[in-house]
Amino acid sequence: MALDAIFFIVSLFLLFPSPSVSDSTTQFCSAGGEYGVGSCGVSSTRILIKGGTVVNAHHQQLADVYVENGIIVAVQPNIKVGDEVTVLDATGKFVMPGGIDPHTHLAMEFMGTETIDDFFSGQAAALAGGTTMHIDFVIPVNGNLVAGFEAYENKSRESCMDYGFHMAITKWDEGVSKDMEILVKEKGINSFKFFLAYKGSLMVTDDLLLEGLKRCKSLGALAMVHAENGDAVFEGQKRMIELGITGPEGHALSRPPVLEGEATARAIRLARFVNTPLYVVHVMSVDAMDEIAKARKSGQKVIGEPVVSGLILDDHWLWDPDFTIASKYVMSPPIRPVGHGKALQDALSTGILQLVGTDHCTFNSTQKALGLDDFRKIPNGVNGLEERMHLIWDTMVGSGQISATDYVRITSTECARIFNIYPRKGAILAGSDADIIILNPNSSYEISSKSHHSRSDTNVYEGRRGKGKVEVTIAGGRIVWENEELKVVPGSGKYIEMPPFSYLFDGIEKSDANYLSSLRAPVKRVRTEAT
Repeated sequence: MALDAIFFIVSLFLLFPSPSVSDSTTQFCSAGGEYGVGSCGVSSTRILIKGGTVVNAHHQQLADVYVENGIIVAVQPNIKVGDEVTVLDATGKFVMPGGIDPHTHLAMEFMGTETIDDFFSGQAAALAGGTTMHIDFVIPVNGNLVAGFEAYENKSRESCMDYGFHMAITKWDEGVSKDMEILVKEKGINSFKFFLAYKGSLMVTDDLLLEGLKRCKSLGALAMVHAENGDAVFEGQKRMIELGITGPEGHALSRPPVLEGEATARAIRLARFVNTPLYVVHVMSVDAMDEIAKARKSGQKVIGEPVVSGLILDDHWLWDPDFTIASKYVMSPPIRPVGHGKALQDALSTGILQLVGTDHCTFNSTQKALGLDDFRKIPNGVNGLEERMHLIWDTMVGSGQISATDYVRITSTECARIFNIYPRKGAILAGSDADIIILNPNSSYEISSKSHHSRSDTNVYEGRRGKGKVEVTIAGGRIVWENEELKVVPGSGKYIEMPPFSYLFDGIEKSDANYLSSLRAPVKRVRTEAT
C-alpha cells in the first residue's frame, strides 16, 4: 500500500477513534458473544468481504473489501488475509456504502405527544434496512438552540449507529444568531431548518427567514425549508371543518400542492436574493419540483429532497373508511394524488432532485387516534427508516430508471457531500468509515408491521413485496445485521460533526463580487442650486 494511503488511514484512526462498546443487552441481542465482545454478538473488528461488485457513486468494480478497526483499509481484487479475519462471501451481490438518511425525527415531541421511535429503536430499524447513518432535526427548547442541542444529546445517548444533527429555527433575536455561530463552530452543525408551515408553533415569517438566510450564508451553513404556505394551510383547515370534513382526507384537502409550490417558489426567490444555497426538504408535489427545476436551470444552488412515501405512495389511502388505516398516512406535506410520485421519480432519475430521505416520524395507532374527530389533531408522520433502501432499489433500479451507481449516489454519497462528510461517509474507499451493506439483487422482501423493527404498530408500506434485499449491514466495522438477526449495542453510535462550507458554497464570494460590480451604483450626481 502506498505510504500516503497508510498515512491517511492512520490519520483517520487518530481523528476518529473507534467508539467504546457497551456490554448491555437489548431485545435485539442474542445470548453469547460470538466474537468475545460482550454478550451481544458484536462481530470481529477485522472483516474481509470477498467477490462482490463494489459500487460507489461514480464507479463499480469486482473487488474485495478489507476492514479493520472500523475503517476500510483496502479495496482491490484477491486480498489475502490471515485466519483471524471474518470472511463474508459477496459473490453475485453488490457491496455498497451504507445508506445515509438526511431527514428523520426520533424522540421528537410534537402535536401533544412524542414519536414512538427513539434513537435506539429507530436506528436499530435503520440498520436492519441498510441505513448506517441519519441526520435528525433538533427542535429548540422555547426557541433556545443550545438548550435544544443539549436535550437531543441526552436523547441520543442510547444510539447504536452514527448520526448527525440539523437545527430548527423557530424565532429570531440576537441570542439565536449567536447560538447559530456556537453550533456551527463548536458543535458540528452545518444546517438550519425553517418551517414555513405549522402556524402558531414552528412556523416562521418571511422577515425571520431572511434574517436566517443571511446568517446561514455568513456561517457557511445550509438553509433548509419545509415549504408550505402556513397561513393558507390554516385557512384551508378552517374551510374543511366548515364543510364538515373532519377525517384524514381533510388533511390532504386543506393543504393542496399549490400551497407547497407557492412556498417553495418563495423560499427559492428569497435565497436567490440573499445568494445562499437552499435545501428543500420532503418535496412531495410536481408543483414544488417544477420550482426547483426552474431554479437549478437558471444556475441557482437549490437541493431537492423527495422522501420515500412521496415517491412510492398516493393519497387514496386517506379516503379509507377505516380511521386507523387512513390516519397512518397523514404527514406534511401530504402524500399526493396519483401522478405526482412518478413525476418525482423521473426528476430524481434525471438529476432535478438529488437525494432521498424518509421524514421518518412515527406515531402508533393510539397516538394517531388523538385526531379521531378532527384531522388537525392527528400527529403528522410516517415510517421509512427501515424500508427506504429496499423500496428505492426495487422501484428505481429494478425498473431500470437508475443504475446501481445512481442508487449509491441518491441514498448515500450525495448526502455525505452536501453535509460535508464525504469521503469519510458515503464511499467504499481506503480510509473511509466501514459503513457497508451487502445487497442481493435476487433476494425478495415483504414489509410488515409484524416483522419490522420500529416500535410502531402500523406500517404505511404494509404488504409491499419487492426484489433487492440488504442481507448484511456493517456499521463502524461491526456486523450488525446478518441472517435476519440484529446485533446492536446501545451507546455504540457516534455523533458525527459536520463542518461548514460544503461544495455548495463554492463560487458564492465570486458571484457576490460580480453582483456588486454590476450595480453601476451609487451614481455620483452634481448638485445644482435652485435659481
